[in-house]
Formats: sequence, structure tokens, C-alpha cells
Amino acid sequence: MKFINGGVCAAKGFSANGIHCGIRKNRTKKDLSLIFSSKIANVAAVYTTNLVKGAPLVVTKNHIENGKAQAIICNSGNANTCNANGVEIAEKTCELLAKELKIDSKDVVVASTGVIGQEMSLEPFEKGMNALVSGLGDNSNAAEEGIMTTDTIAKSVAVAFEIDGIECKIGGIAKGSGMIHPDMATMLVFITTDCAISNEMLSKALKSDIQSTFNMVSVDGDTSTNDMVVVLANGEAKNAEITSEGKAFDIFMKALNSVTIALCKMIAGDGEGATKLIECNVCGAKNEDIAKKVAKSVICSSLVKSAMFGADANWGRVLCAIGYSKCDVDVSKIDVEFVASTGKILVCKNGSGVEFSEELAKQILLEKEVNIDINLNDGNSQATAWGCDLTYDYVKINGDYRT
Repeated sequence: MKFINGGVCAAKGFSANGIHCGIRKNRTKKDLSLIFSSKIANVAAVYTTNLVKGAPLVVTKNHIENGKAQAIICNSGNANTCNANGVEIAEKTCELLAKELKIDSKDVVVASTGVIGQEMSLEPFEKGMNALVSGLGDNSNAAEEGIMTTDTIAKSVAVAFEIDGIECKIGGIAKGSGMIHPDMATMLVFITTDCAISNEMLSKALKSDIQSTFNMVSVDGDTSTNDMVVVLANGEAKNAEITSEGKAFDIFMKALNSVTIALCKMIAGDGEGATKLIECNVCGAKNEDIAKKVAKSVICSSLVKSAMFGADANWGRVLCAIGYSKCDVDVSKIDVEFVASTGKILVCKNGSGVEFSEELAKQILLEKEVNIDINLNDGNSQATAWGCDLTYDYVKINGDYRT
């Protein structure tokens, strides 16, 4: 398996585009994106668990009940959530696209991201649809730009892998910077693959993968209303279709996981106002559930996040976060290390502080990527969670988000 270029256009049979159609006031920012498969594809999706859900999610869930889709359309700048005519707008958007592409509107996945409760018009879609479709090509980057809101970097990745000697590819794009605290996946992630895999196994792969990837990311503790992860698999690689667990399925799972972990890190590192990516690795847990809860508790802690921003080796905040995770751990066994490309430093041994160089600790914590490694010394299970530091700019960004 190897990382390649191409994003959602890396796999055979997929094209994409992104344009400015007028949803966002800033004409320099794209606000409408399209991903298209040359043939009907199998589809799997997972959705936000927030009780308040955007109209696009309702429409998409209905459209893909048959396990098939051929296009994904997504706008930024308006979430189309809590609008009286939201479902109507989402459905008509699909109809407009279907007419241009000459496909069934039921084969369209629709998504939106942006301000909640803001009136939405069909006019920008009507004006922009022809240009969106006519510009389809190897334009994964344009599609990525069109789904960004407060993101500061594009998030795109692709890998190539082999199944029974046949090359397959899988790639994805994502948006996510704020309102990131999944209980599914609080962001928009669109993944494409030319691997032949059945609906049942594609869904199984996605639902299994997100438990240790997107569900382990948190920026600010807020679960959004609109977001989903969607995978299209069109089978154009011509491998024997994966219909059950086994070697081929394991290979596909590894490739999918490589894509999703890379996107997780990009999303966490690009948290609103963030200056660094925080990765919390927990090992030595009695079981995986404990490892996951401890890791997530640490990266969700506002005090830990603030300490990371200030490059302050305040390891007591890490212990505190472990303590309120309500997990069955023996505090007297816990070891904590801070790790970065410049080195590592042990700051806690057996639940107590040890002497360490504050200068070296600060040097480590000033890096753009910092690991908090925790050994519970109580078992063989492990887990990883991703987050970011908490900065002044997070408040600034969200204090005037609508203005």
C-alpha cells in the first residue's frame, strides 16, 4: 500500500468539481462541490447523532436506502438546518443536479455545511449547476475547497493497494475545523474507491472503522447537526467483489483506515484557532473501551488543551482528566510522557511526579505535533485519540461566526 495523489479522483471512474455559485458572499471562496461516479456505485454512510439534523441528512438517508448512489453534491456557507423548507431545497437540489447529469435524483447524496437556521434559496443552485457539472474532471482540490468553512487547510488523501494482484485505489476529502466532537463523525467526509465490495461489507467496514478514527477526534466538544461520512465504491478496479470477511476484506480495511486516520489528523490539527495537533496514545488498559475513554477524556479537557497552547508541562491536568473519565484504572500505576519530534520526557511515574527538565518539556510542547503517551500498566489494550490546543482565536472565530 502506498500514498498517492488525487484525493477523491484517484480511484477509476470518479471526477469532481467545485465552484462559487453565490451562497457565500465572498466570491473568492468556492461554495458548491460535486463528486461523480461514471457508473452507479455501492454506498455506505454514517451520520451525526445530534437530535437536530440538517435537512440534507434526512434526504440522503432516504435516497441511499437501496445502497446505491452516483453523485455527491455539497454546499458550504449555509447548513440548511432548522429551515421550514429545508427538505424541499435539498430534494430540488438533487433534481437540478440529476437533470444536468442525466441520472436519477434518488442516486444523489446531498450535504450542506455552514450557518444553522439561515434562510436558504434554490437560486444559487439553479445558476451554478451547469457550470458545476460542465467543469467535472480531475478536480479533487476544487471539490475540497467548496466544502470548507472555517478550515484553513485543504484535507485530502489517497492510497493505492492490491487485492489478488489487482491495483485498487481509495481517496477522500474532508472538512472540519469547529463543532468537532463526534458520536459518529462530526464533520463532512467523502470517500471514493474503485474497489469492488458489496454494500453489506462496505457498510461493515465503515461502521467498524469510525469507532477508532472519527469517533476519536475532538476539537471543542460540540457535536454538529449536519455531518456525515459517505463512501462510494464503483468496482471499476475489476477485482473479485469482496462479499465476506477474509484476506481481501482485511486489505480493504487497512487501506480505508489509512485514509481515515490521515483525515482525522488533518481535521484535529486544523481545529479552529489551533496551533498544534495533540495525539493521546493510551496503552496498558484492561480493555479497549477503557483505553478509548481515557484517551478521549484527555484530549477533550479544556485545561489540558490550554496547557498545550501555553507549552506548559502541567501533567496533573492529564491525571485529572483520566480521573474523571469514570474508568476502572489504578491511578498509582499510571505513567505519562510528552513526546514530539524533538524528543520525549517522562513527567509522571506510577501516578506521581518525577523530576524533569522544564526547559526540555517546553521545547517538546512548542512543536506543531505533540503526543501525550499514557501507560495505565493494567492490561494489554490500547487506543488513540486526536485533538488540538485551545487558543484565544477559537473564541474570536466563534464569537463573530455569522458576521
